[in-house]
Amino acid sequence: MGSPTSLAELLDRQAIADILVAYARGADRGDVDLIAAAYHDDAVEDHGGTFNGPARDYVAGMRRMLPRAPRMSHSVTNILIDLDGDTALSECHYLTFARLPVEDGTVDSLTMARAIDRFERRDGRWAIAHRRVVWDWNHEMPTAETWGRGLIARDPSVLVRGTARPDDVLYAMQATGTKEAS
Repeated sequence: MGSPTSLAELLDRQAIADILVAYARGADRGDVDLIAAAYHDDAVEDHGGTFNGPARDYVAGMRRMLPRAPRMSHSVTNILIDLDGDTALSECHYLTFARLPVEDGTVDSLTMARAIDRFERRDGRWAIAHRRVVWDWNHEMPTAETWGRGLIARDPSVLVRGTARPDDVLYAMQATGTKEAS
């Protein structure tokens, strides 16, 4: 996992990093097409004990689950990529926030997981050939949304909030180019 030695290697690393971040966007925005695009058609997804099989079956499950999923936010950090020609091994951390329904309301859950991915470049396209998820830790706490004790917004109803595709501001702005979305 040494330093890049060429522009081509930098471009390959960036292409792989973009896939990892787009996958997270897909999970957060309920945009399963972004998740599907991260994989080769014959890829394997081993989701660390919760799923192990063809990635296409995992994606099909996401198509059913994400429209009903709670609010989530995935942050991708510590991306390391070891390139070897048309293959690469990457490790990245996903720090995930989720607001989960429970009997008496909601809890907020923080989870740290790592994705260990074998990428392959086929026909000039990098994608995941095999993913293994490793769960590192989880912490749950009561929901206490105060928006910085009122410093961010005294009235949270004025805040523009993130939501799923197609209603999120991102998709409105993509549809209008760089013009302001309403």
